[in-house]
Amino acid sequence: MSPALVFLAAEGEKENPLIPPWPELVIGLIAFVIVFGFLAKKLLPNINKVLEERREAIEGGIEKAEAAQTEAQSVLEQYKAQLDEARHEAARLRQEAQEQGATLIAEMRAEGQRQREEIIAAGHTQIEADRKAASSALRQDVGQLATELAGKLVGESLEDHARQSRTIDRFLDELEEKAEASR
Repeated sequence: MSPALVFLAAEGEKENPLIPPWPELVIGLIAFVIVFGFLAKKLLPNINKVLEERREAIEGGIEKAEAAQTEAQSVLEQYKAQLDEARHEAARLRQEAQEQGATLIAEMRAEGQRQREEIIAAGHTQIEADRKAASSALRQDVGQLATELAGKLVGESLEDHARQSRTIDRFLDELEEKAEASR
């Protein structure tokens, strides 16, 4: 063995290097108590205060988050209710518009029918008036032609207007009766 190891082994038997001398141990213990007391009096309340503030902030944040979530849920429910109401209102307006459209179409058809009937009635009236005018003009023309023809056949003038009218009317009435009988 080397002389340094032998010295350490011989000295180790006398004193344990792990156990400090008593005066150092007492001074170290007093210093530890002073430092621990200082830390307990000054630093520990500050640490507890900071931890309490942090705990309150976390709990407050959780409460705020829960309140915000509750409010968001409430707003969502209101939104859904408004959306449903808007859908129902849109369906009601659409139904109303369809009903108004159907009513308007029915009114327009009725108006068209009424106008058609008026036009047809006016047409019939005009046709009847034209028929009467044509019949009257035809009677006069046929009467004159018949009078001239009869005057040429008889050889004398049938210029007397009253006699002419009676003869023409009688002739045309007979023609109409024959026409009606043949129908």
